[in-house]
Amino acid sequence: MKTYLVPIDFSQASINAAEFAAALSKQTNVENIILLNAYYVSPIETMLPSPDMVQLLEGEVEQNAADRIKNLEQLKLRLSKVVRAGVTVSIHLNRSHLLRAVIENVAVKNADLVILGSKGNTSKHDSQIGGHVVKISKASPVPVIVVPPGYSFETIKRVVVACDFDKVKETVPLESLKKMLDKKKFELLIVNIDKDSRHLSGDAERRAEETALHQMLKPYHPKYSYVHNTDVINGILQFATDNDAQLVIALPHKYSFFQSLLHDSVSQQLAASAAVPVLLLK
Repeated sequence: MKTYLVPIDFSQASINAAEFAAALSKQTNVENIILLNAYYVSPIETMLPSPDMVQLLEGEVEQNAADRIKNLEQLKLRLSKVVRAGVTVSIHLNRSHLLRAVIENVAVKNADLVILGSKGNTSKHDSQIGGHVVKISKASPVPVIVVPPGYSFETIKRVVVACDFDKVKETVPLESLKKMLDKKKFELLIVNIDKDSRHLSGDAERRAEETALHQMLKPYHPKYSYVHNTDVINGILQFATDNDAQLVIALPHKYSFFQSLLHDSVSQQLAASAAVPVLLLK
């Protein structure tokens, strides 16, 4: 993965994601980190006053854009002192909606990975990006890493892959997984939250799926675990915590795990737990 795209809205969550990207560069072969800010002002806002009788003037819009560029430059300078030697940090201001800006820049900049800050737990309005995490993750044609609020980067030594062993050949994006795993030195842990103990049932179809996954990942010498837990999300995160993992990889199976992980109703619980960054493969 040569290029990371990091959306920035200047919330602490997005700054944290940018710092994560910079630190991650020391473990990967990334060459470019792009800091992207989306700034959209509709024509109506410059033509008609708001309900509060506030009307944006063109000069104010341009000044706002200039201030954003200045803040991006300051963040770029900070990160340039942290990244691995040879990594370029650049900035880009996109005058469009956030989701559109991300998708367009993934294509134009040939980004291989999007790194987002998840919604902070201090305010529902803490991060514009956090509120769009699921939408961006669904629409992004490339893998997405979501960094929990307040997470401090740790060298990735152990990675947990959450897998349900259902239609493995169809749902496991092997090429994306290879890009992530090849030439990386870390321990790979495959976990299945098996609340019904299906792995003990002797079911031929399930055994065939497990065998297919074993063959796919054989070069990486993974360890397989089955956890009996009625709560899939907490089961995976607890497993990651218990095994001191620094990254959880969620396979794109209907996005159910990922959506639940970022749902408002559990954000407080996850923020208080030992949550780790989550990588959603494509």
